[in-house]
Amino acid sequence: MVTKLDRLARSLRDATDIADELTEKGVALNLGGAVHDPKDPVGRLLFNVLSMVAEFEADLIRARTREGMAIAKAAGKLRGRKPKLTASQEKHLVQLHRTGAYTTSEIAELFGVARSTVYRALQRAEQS
Repeated sequence: MVTKLDRLARSLRDATDIADELTEKGVALNLGGAVHDPKDPVGRLLFNVLSMVAEFEADLIRARTREGMAIAKAAGKLRGRKPKLTASQEKHLVQLHRTGAYTTSEIAELFGVARSTVYRALQRAEQS
């Protein structure tokens, strides 16, 4: 039982492949209360039309999302995730690591970040 076809598949090809596989296994596809019979030409047509509409809706959502992100980026509102460490903290972290007095795990605990954050900070310091 699938309540909406766009939850089953994102494209016409995927929906058709899933329907064919279910038919081979003898499973009836129930779409929101209506049973889909792939052997019936009218049922097949209806399923294909619904699949195309679902794919169209997914494409519209993707286009609106891209457009919204472009507008936000142009307005300077799309910045991504805030860094865990400030530039001065990162500089201090690199200095502590170079002294050799602390392990990577100890530095991570000291700054309250994951070891991967420490490794990335060290990598950025090497590249600059």
